Amino acid sequence: MTIKKITAAITAVGGYVPEDKLTNFDLEKMVDTNDEWIRTRTGISERRILKGEGKATSDMVVPAVRQVCEKRGIKPEEIDCLIVGTVTPDMVFPATANIACAKLGAKNAWGFDVSAACSGFLYSLTIGASLIESGRYKKVVVCGADKMSAIVDYTDRATCIIFGDGAGAVLLEPNHEGYGIQDSILKSDGSGVEFLHMKAGGSLRPASIETVTNKEHFAFQDG
Repeated sequence: MTIKKITAAITAVGGYVPEDKLTNFDLEKMVDTNDEWIRTRTGISERRILKGEGKATSDMVVPAVRQVCEKRGIKPEEIDCLIVGTVTPDMVFPATANIACAKLGAKNAWGFDVSAACSGFLYSLTIGASLIESGRYKKVVVCGADKMSAIVDYTDRATCIIFGDGAGAVLLEPNHEGYGIQDSILKSDGSGVEFLHMKAGGSLRPASIETVTNKEHFAFQDG
């Protein structure tokens, strides 16, 4: 008897971006920059911003995952696991994935967040693929989502020209024909923490009057 290798195949893709736009021309009025400078260095002309009282990252995860379900013709209850890669969770805990599962009605899923900044979706995808390859799970949804506008200082042109808000999601299912994610090689280097970080809000520097006054709850980029 030959046992075929299980690979994790992406069977549906979904996404969500908010309606409100922040253009380069808007930023010209906020910081010392201009449309041409931004476009020639980043290729960005606009970024989407999630506005509205009480709106958080999970409110972008939900429509992205719903789109995946609709495209694949499945119900949220059929999802086995939801992994959310984010550095802007709704709150420190519970996980944004758990909050999203409740909003979706994905009552049979377990979920967790992966905090790896720009690498978050790729890390989450690798973890999700491993769950499928184990043979224990049939439908794993991986979502990368961030409300970066919540941690961007709009007086800092080094960061405010780059980041926006949005979510992207994929459904992973087992495949026995060799299709799907073949391999991944991941490494990380934490030695450059001083170049890109958010200084406060963690256990090292809990929120205080000092950290708020010093704008330590915003993303910082050196260069």
